[in-house]
Amino acid sequence: MSYTGPELDPPHPRRSPLRRTLAVALAALVPGALLGWLAYETLGGSGDGGPDPVTGAASSGQASPSGATDGDEKGGTSVSPSATSSAPAGAGALRGKVVVIDPGHNPTNVEHTTEINRKVDVGTHWKECDTTGTATNSGYSEAAFTLDVAHRLRTLLQRQGATVKLTQDADRPYGPCVDERARIGNAAHADAVVSLHADGSGAGNRGFHVILPGEVHEGTADTRAIVAPSRELGKLIAGDFQRVTGSAPSNYLGDGSGLVTREDLGGLNLSTVPKVFVECGNMRDTKDAALLTSGAWRQKAAQGISEGIVSFLRG
Repeated sequence: MSYTGPELDPPHPRRSPLRRTLAVALAALVPGALLGWLAYETLGGSGDGGPDPVTGAASSGQASPSGATDGDEKGGTSVSPSATSSAPAGAGALRGKVVVIDPGHNPTNVEHTTEINRKVDVGTHWKECDTTGTATNSGYSEAAFTLDVAHRLRTLLQRQGATVKLTQDADRPYGPCVDERARIGNAAHADAVVSLHADGSGAGNRGFHVILPGEVHEGTADTRAIVAPSRELGKLIAGDFQRVTGSAPSNYLGDGSGLVTREDLGGLNLSTVPKVFVECGNMRDTKDAALLTSGAWRQKAAQGISEGIVSFLRG
């Protein structure tokens, strides 16, 4: 073994002044760089393709479009990436609710006049199974109008989570008859039924009106339990329809209220669930016809009816 004292240690090489300066500078820079990297990671990086700090999903750093509507009017609203992980406002508000939409008449009723002219029992009297409906002077039929609005309305209500049934979807030769239309809503245990129509009154008669069931208790008809809720449904639809479409209440029925009560309609008399008819305008008036034949306006009509239904079902 050997022992070397301080005087026997090998000599250390001398460091140049330049190398000493570089070492000091590097020692000062490393901690700063490390702190900067840690701050970058904590704040989530640049946002280009990295995971979302909330959802863990990859983010493009761009907003996503939402809110497009069906029909002639398309719209979009940009939202932040974090908002796309949440349900849209109002989604599911009608979950568990059943709505039956009754598009008045049938596009092929005109080919089955014998069948639709047979009489059915509506409680207070016997009435024709169905009719062909009216049309504009240019030939746009009420049946085509009601089916178009029904499709738009179904889409809006389904977006709210409702279960939606149609009494007909141009999927049968004619009808259904007015008594069957009522039974469809009853069998579905619908929370609300809306029958869609357009009127065929004289020129100059303009505006919409909502038909409510009167109190009927005769034969197979008993509306006593549905008169009050149907009136509430009708009032809400009338208010929202006017607000969204800009159309005025009928100037020839309802004394300006937009509400009319009738006791002769089988679709109302035989209903056991809240139900109303909406006459969206007068097809025989040129100004109303211009609205009814506009896809953009039909989208507004569906929106107004939808909002009234939503208000009714949410209480």
